[in-house]
Amino acid sequence: MSDFSSAKSRPCRIIAIANQKGGVGKTTTTVNLSASLAELGQRVLVVDLDPQANATTGLGINPFTDGVSTYDVLLQNGQMSDGVVSTQVENLSLVPSTLDLAGAEIELVPVFSRERRLDTALTTVIHDFDFIFVDCPPSLGLLTVNALTAAREVMVPIQCEYYALEGLGQLMRNIDLVRDSLNKELEISLIVLVMYDGRTKLSSQVASEVRSYFGDKVCRQVIPRTVRLAEAPSHGAPITVTYPSSRGALAYRELAKEVIDGTLTRIG
Repeated sequence: MSDFSSAKSRPCRIIAIANQKGGVGKTTTTVNLSASLAELGQRVLVVDLDPQANATTGLGINPFTDGVSTYDVLLQNGQMSDGVVSTQVENLSLVPSTLDLAGAEIELVPVFSRERRLDTALTTVIHDFDFIFVDCPPSLGLLTVNALTAAREVMVPIQCEYYALEGLGQLMRNIDLVRDSLNKELEISLIVLVMYDGRTKLSSQVASEVRSYFGDKVCRQVIPRTVRLAEAPSHGAPITVTYPSSRGALAYRELAKEVIDGTLTRIG
């Protein structure tokens, strides 16, 4: 059994969950992995940097309520600590997004140190958490650059479908650019295979191709394509709450253990 207590002594891991393709399970992974880590006693913060606010609603928070949002933090000098709200999952907190964030890409252009707004804001809360996950928009604009500048790791969900690697090369080039000019510590540390259908040859072929390319960065645990995972957001709660015994919930719990363990359970 993993020694989860030892993980508590490690410094906070700031992980950007990014993929420029939409509909690849990015927010699903953010919400359910975070909830699974919280179940294991980890103090987890989700920072919703996507104007669609899907991570916000997926954790049961109304993006239209008053309060400090990621928009306020990036553009109105709001304090990140003032934006942290509790969720229905113990140990799991959120800084919500709002639709105002849709204009942030343009509004950030003239702002001083525009790429480091999130990085600076996180300094006020970093000591309060074991994990901070930044849910990025499905684009490579200034919001995603802010996430990549603030993070130390990038997790990339890759769907087990025909166009799985489409756009991934551009994401990797952008990560290289951010590393060279803004954040030398940044690296792709985790590749997660999602929407896996064991009944199809295509899923296994895509998984094999991704593993051959990325090696031990690919998590052993795959996330299956299930109806329950698709339904959970409509309940405003992670799948570990809505369908705690489902295949999707079990898969994210196993993935959480793997993320905590680091390389101990990763494939070689």
